[in-house]
Amino acid sequence: MNCIIIDDEPLAREAIEMLINQTGDVDLIGSFNSAEAATSFIESNTVELIFLDIQMPGINGIEFARTIPKETFVIFTTAYSEFASDSYEVDAIDYLIKPVKSVRFQKAVEKAHTYSKLFKADYANNNIEQVADDFFFVKADRRIFKIYFNNILFIQGLKDYVVMHSENQRVMTAMNIKTIYDQLPKDRFVRVSKSYVINVKHIDSVDNNTVYIGTNEIPIGNIYRDFFFNEFVTKKIVGR
Repeated sequence: MNCIIIDDEPLAREAIEMLINQTGDVDLIGSFNSAEAATSFIESNTVELIFLDIQMPGINGIEFARTIPKETFVIFTTAYSEFASDSYEVDAIDYLIKPVKSVRFQKAVEKAHTYSKLFKADYANNNIEQVADDFFFVKADRRIFKIYFNNILFIQGLKDYVVMHSENQRVMTAMNIKTIYDQLPKDRFVRVSKSYVINVKHIDSVDNNTVYIGTNEIPIGNIYRDFFFNEFVTKKIVGR
């Protein structure tokens, strides 16, 4: 994948460039100190991945992410953890806190590669084929997958698609997250943000802003927080 960096801090750009060079999995084709400076480059070049700062003079990263082509992925790089929930509202695939550690950076790049491969598959006729009590059939990539509800860890909305994550596979289909959420049993699944539905069975821990499922950190959106805690956290604890 080719990529660019957008960050107003020269040292931050250098740090991300060093990490890119260490991975060898992505090619850096541009580095910019503002969203405005990168705009014309993106309009005339195919950019597959952007490492994007949030707090910048002029257009900030969240605003800029709303304007980029749908086929371009965004990984936010920022010193401010409080923007995590906002970042997923604009379909970011990951959120890295500065200073970015090499292992965490590599994990984000691997996620970008995985999603890129999924997006390049054929999704023209993807949909839910059949729903039963404990599973559904989903058409994806010229195959029909039988997916048991219990095996789903979480579902991520990404652009015009949803990605169903289980322990052993990811299945992507062309569908909005509301459509698939409506097909799921509400005693096991809850929407925690605009972009995420989780299976409460697989929750390892939670804090006020994040649900932890295995190595996955899933942000809790402000408008979903009270319902999630009242119906699936506090009530369950009190009711034991």
